[in-house]
Amino acid sequence: MPANLNVSLRQLRAFIAVAEELHFTRAAEKLNLSQSSISALIHELETHLGLKLFDRHTRLMQITQAGAELLPMVRKAVADIDSVLDSSVELRTLGRGRVSIAASSIQAALMLPRFIREFSVGHPGVKVELHDVAEDEVPRMVSAGAVDCGIGTIPEGQPDLLAHRLSSDAFVIVMPPSHPLARRRELKWEDVAKLPVIGPHRGNPIRDCLDAALATHNITLSRVHEVSLPLTMVGMVDAGLGIAVMSTAVTRLTSSLGLVTVMPQDPVISREISLLTHADRSLSPPAQSFRELLMRHRGEMGRS
Repeated sequence: MPANLNVSLRQLRAFIAVAEELHFTRAAEKLNLSQSSISALIHELETHLGLKLFDRHTRLMQITQAGAELLPMVRKAVADIDSVLDSSVELRTLGRGRVSIAASSIQAALMLPRFIREFSVGHPGVKVELHDVAEDEVPRMVSAGAVDCGIGTIPEGQPDLLAHRLSSDAFVIVMPPSHPLARRRELKWEDVAKLPVIGPHRGNPIRDCLDAALATHNITLSRVHEVSLPLTMVGMVDAGLGIAVMSTAVTRLTSSLGLVTVMPQDPVISREISLLTHADRSLSPPAQSFRELLMRHRGEMGRS
């Protein structure tokens, strides 16, 4: 085994102190150790290195040439280790760090900002990175390790992801107030299935969830103008290009534009919004803290 693998941090600190003081007693006082402890640490270090670090005389101590050459490297090594220890304390106590989270554009815009603000106020040294992406990108980013966690619907057949339920989100039809369906007292999915609609593309977890639920009632949306981003769907409805199948997460946005949302009955279909994490990766302390914040507030998220 190489000798340097037996060198301890205590020995290196003792070497630096003795080199600076050139006196065992003063070095011992500096490190709050006994003189015998300092002497033993220096002896152990010299034995491990196979080098004499100090020339000891009755009233004089001098650092050897070998010791003088090693001193700058030892100082740097100890400083680097101290930096690692300080950083680990800051990470553990949330004095610094980073949290990265992926969410669909609607969740990123309408749900997460207030929780990010609450977290940032409590932990100003931690940077929160929010990636607003298409819904189907969220699980892919979590799975690839590109982000710590994601907000969305977990696809089937993805065992590498864990889903922590936050809230549920019912499907609605978004339309202009002048649309004939807006005046219906009751709307059924069978009525919607007869019409062309704007909706998520196939492969999107939201679309897959909706199609699977409708299939159990032998209902199929056959004429879907597929769009990736919900904001685009809302804009198309606002421009009079059609009606859209979306979820209640967009209600704040559609209401501000004067659009109408109607929830089809028979059946009412919902999808779960979950906090997605990787099954085989541990979260950093900052990411754990952010996850705990979201879980504490999960009862409020359906009202966001």
